[in-house]
Amino acid sequence: MKFLHKYRHGFIMIGYFPIYLFLFSIVEKLVVDDFFVIGCKLDSLIPFNEWFIFPYVAWFPFVAASILAFIFADKEEYLLLSKLLITGMSIFLLISFAIPNGITIRPDLTTLSRDNIALRMIARLHRLDTCTNVFPSIHVYNSLSICYAFFHSKKFKTQKVLKAVVLVLTILICLSTVFVKQHSVLDVLGACIMFAVFLPIFLKTQKKSECPVPSDAVEEQSV
Repeated sequence: MKFLHKYRHGFIMIGYFPIYLFLFSIVEKLVVDDFFVIGCKLDSLIPFNEWFIFPYVAWFPFVAASILAFIFADKEEYLLLSKLLITGMSIFLLISFAIPNGITIRPDLTTLSRDNIALRMIARLHRLDTCTNVFPSIHVYNSLSICYAFFHSKKFKTQKVLKAVVLVLTILICLSTVFVKQHSVLDVLGACIMFAVFLPIFLKTQKKSECPVPSDAVEEQSV
């Protein structure tokens, strides 16, 4: 019980993810073929590279492990990270419900003259994940949020190797979204903009909550 009480803040994200997955599964079934196409000319200039599927799927354990790390290591940074993740993922769901969107840049794997484990992984991904509900890229948004959390955390300040690994993995994950054709460049750009907007907002609210109460105010309250 003491353990659960000490780390009760962890239930914020643990409780949110089932709700998110439930709503995401609904919108995935609602949006099938009638959607606003996301794309730009730059998408066609980026070659398809199946080997980027490895950092793409690495995102899932990366997010889970990072959240667990902050639950136990840095409560303050975990709360900031939770605000960022929940806000971004919720807005993504709202956009998906309000403006059904998708991509048409996925390659036809049957036309490729090669076969390897990476292509088989992508084929399975195509069966499990539709080409809809892509804007903004949650792969990119969550990765940026987690990367910032590691570099901003006082607890991980001296962990240079860990932060280097996180940075490299974040970059690879962001690149993977466009190289495996799961997202348009516009999805990546949208995620970056959303992160750039919400980060300073939550940092400002975090600093306000950390401001010490003036001594004279404390004296007035005690009187």
